[in-house]
Amino acid sequence: LPMAFRDANARRHIGLQQLSALASTGRTFLGPMKSHKFIVDEITNQSTLICSAVRLMESLDLTSAVGQLLNETIQAQNKEFKTGMSTLLFLVGAWSNAVVECLQQNVPVPAIVSVMSEGLNSCCERVQCLQMPIHDVKKELCSGRVRPEAFESKTGQAGCDGLTNPWNLLCFQRDISATEEVIPINSCSHQGDDCNFNKLLVSPLAGFGSEASVVKAVGDRSSSALPGSAVTASSCIARKLTHSRHFGTLGKSPFASQRGNVQGHLSGPSADLCGCCGLGHLAVALSHGNQTSVKLLQSIAAYQQERAECSGSSQVNIAEIVTCCVLGLPESYSCVSTGFVTLVSPEQAAVIKHFADKPLRVLLMDGDLTEGYRHLGFNRPPNVRTILERPNPPGGRAGDAWLSRMSDILMSFEVNLVLVKGNVCKNFTERCMASRILVIGCVARDVLCAFGAATGAQAVTYLSQLDASSIGNGAWAELWKSGDGRAVGLGELLPARISAAGIPLLTAVLTTALPCKAQLLEDQFWTLLYRLHHALKDGKVFPGGGAVELLCLSHIQALAEQPGQPGNDKVLRELPSHWLAEYKSIVLQALASGWKRYLSVLLCNTAKASSELEADASVDRHLQKAAACGSPSAYILEGFRRGGVLRSGSEPFPGLVTDVKVCDNVAAKTEAWRRALDLVLLVLQTDAEIITGPRRNQILNSPLSSEFMFL
Repeated sequence: LPMAFRDANARRHIGLQQLSALASTGRTFLGPMKSHKFIVDEITNQSTLICSAVRLMESLDLTSAVGQLLNETIQAQNKEFKTGMSTLLFLVGAWSNAVVECLQQNVPVPAIVSVMSEGLNSCCERVQCLQMPIHDVKKELCSGRVRPEAFESKTGQAGCDGLTNPWNLLCFQRDISATEEVIPINSCSHQGDDCNFNKLLVSPLAGFGSEASVVKAVGDRSSSALPGSAVTASSCIARKLTHSRHFGTLGKSPFASQRGNVQGHLSGPSADLCGCCGLGHLAVALSHGNQTSVKLLQSIAAYQQERAECSGSSQVNIAEIVTCCVLGLPESYSCVSTGFVTLVSPEQAAVIKHFADKPLRVLLMDGDLTEGYRHLGFNRPPNVRTILERPNPPGGRAGDAWLSRMSDILMSFEVNLVLVKGNVCKNFTERCMASRILVIGCVARDVLCAFGAATGAQAVTYLSQLDASSIGNGAWAELWKSGDGRAVGLGELLPARISAAGIPLLTAVLTTALPCKAQLLEDQFWTLLYRLHHALKDGKVFPGGGAVELLCLSHIQALAEQPGQPGNDKVLRELPSHWLAEYKSIVLQALASGWKRYLSVLLCNTAKASSELEADASVDRHLQKAAACGSPSAYILEGFRRGGVLRSGSEPFPGLVTDVKVCDNVAAKTEAWRRALDLVLLVLQTDAEIITGPRRNQILNSPLSSEFMFL
């Protein structure tokens, strides 16, 4: 077999250089102020707007082995955490450059692998003193008080550096942004109603540029605003809402009145964020400046906590949340609606209008609704091709008999709505629309489960299995309307809302006037949602804004100056002693250079430094101050309390304690570190790239042919 062979373990190590080059493309994704990128396909002249490491990897033509490994690593992080991919991508590039520098200083590969691995393990142990329990986080976010209780670690000893509880050093103050109003919502009397939470909501973008104001309920003379807290004294009393573009008018028919608010909008975050167990404040802390998504998530958290009050749960149920992107409206129209919002064709919209204020009989299909569909137990052999199963009737088209039989089944059971998990035959959809039957395909399994629980429907695989017990009742469908009550008729697809009494399902409707931003907004929403989910799952969070990385940098630099081993790793003990004496400091300094590079770029991307040189100097000053303090973690937590660790020092009021709203996930961050270093060390330990197939001839005629040995 013809092959081409290239030595990869030279001093300049081609694989590490490729990693560095690929990772450098995502440098501007680091930090909250991300820069967008256009990916242009020269063949099709089509472009894509991206703002995340995951979409970057999906958009690039990764033909090299190193590129595919990097893509797999980022996809694994995304699949598990949905956050931390930008950190992973950046550290891959920073540590690739650091390892190349070690190779150029003739450091043996085993020494690089062992010392860097143990150094990162030591960092992960060291930063545990910065972990803040969620219970204390939510309490402090809601109370804004500092308590002096002593902190004891899990081992029973005093916490790192003999500190008190790290979280007790922080001070958070509640506030309402200058573009929000507090609006009490009218109650809904129907049990299991869509809008069954009587909280104060903050109306986003209400009165742009105005000062924060508390809107009293109509006829309520007793509600008084509490300065600084934006909470009325009658916050728990339900009142009728008279002015808000985020809520439509109540329906006039008896069936519509059952639903309370027509569209079931949960448009604003709860002003009484403590009322939803502090999840609103926690969402702000994890949002990293993403205001649009955080307001939606605060509404979702308030609604779900209202429903879960009896169980005392503080988790966010991701299975009850879906998204729908609506094009043509400004982003300020984004909101949360109860039920399932999806896009339908104009023909399907006409059927929905016919359903106005009528209860629907719903059918759930757990598979494709096509003639040739077979579930996993009846998949046909891949090497068998069926020419004809049965002769077509005279004058009929292929599949007409199946279409007629299936539509007759639906009409015999008086089904109005069919939700299908998989694909739907186009001809069957058209025939159903002619019979006033709405068929929606590509519906998520969680949506089917929600409708099954709310309507009593049982999912079937084939229409031939349908019986009376499989049909659900009590669903309804309507065209989705924007917050000001107007129906949306923009483009070829129209948003429709399908719901049922008592259904826990919520849809985050993301609106944008730019089609290229739809995927970006959806990614940002899910990232924030999973940050909150993992924070509650971990039960703890890290201080953000580079605080954890600064402690890692300080810790590694201290280890590099100490004689002996950085830990008790078995592999390190097996290395020759002269290797550790000679190379330990070099390798640890290389590992530290990755952290320093991370902090410098973070400062530049957040406009806290005008250049990398200024950013490096700022980081060095913080390191010196942390060392002079005697306790780097105490210095970092104190800086975090004052509004950010990496502050420039030229603040107008350096002694002022300000709101701190940046936190990071614990497991997602540390796992991103480990995955980044594991990938770099894996590529480092490869000694050759062997290419087979037709690409060998291309390389033979290319300028790179001198780097290969052809076999």
